[in-house]
Amino acid sequence: MRVLTWGSGMGWVRATVLAWSLTGAAMAQTAPGALPAPTGQVILTVRGVISVTNGNTEAALDRAMIEAMGVVTVHTGTIWTDGTSEFQGVELSRLLAHLGADGTTLRLTALNDYAVDIPATEAVEGGPVLAFRMDGKDLSPRDKGPLWMIYPYDVNTAYKNEVSYSRSVWQLSSIEVLD
Repeated sequence: MRVLTWGSGMGWVRATVLAWSLTGAAMAQTAPGALPAPTGQVILTVRGVISVTNGNTEAALDRAMIEAMGVVTVHTGTIWTDGTSEFQGVELSRLLAHLGADGTTLRLTALNDYAVDIPATEAVEGGPVLAFRMDGKDLSPRDKGPLWMIYPYDVNTAYKNEVSYSRSVWQLSSIEVLD
């Protein structure tokens, strides 16, 4: 386990990265460059310019697969919540690296078809997180889940703007990696 703390002054992020590995059986059944099939409900589909898939051209991910990429904890306020909340999820940069993403633009789409394009350069360590838990409670579609892309707004005040807020997609269901 690795604990990282970023920030200065009033803002801070505490990220706890937990590493898990696939079981030997899952690895034996999975070809190089391929993911195992999800065993739980698929909550995120990633397609486009990626090299690691579990289908012909996309990666269908369940919650356990996302958690296995490494969980971070971010403490930050949002314009949609009161006070500071604790979010847990996977960093967007880690997800994209895990899937071998190689594009310049990411199209994020929510369950209600809200979509926004963001530059792939947004995916940096200490940047956006695909949160699946807030204040110890798993996020459901009723409370912005199962995934909500949040930024560490309190750590980096550059994220406190309309552009970042518009990119904070809740009920995130798919990401398309574009050239």
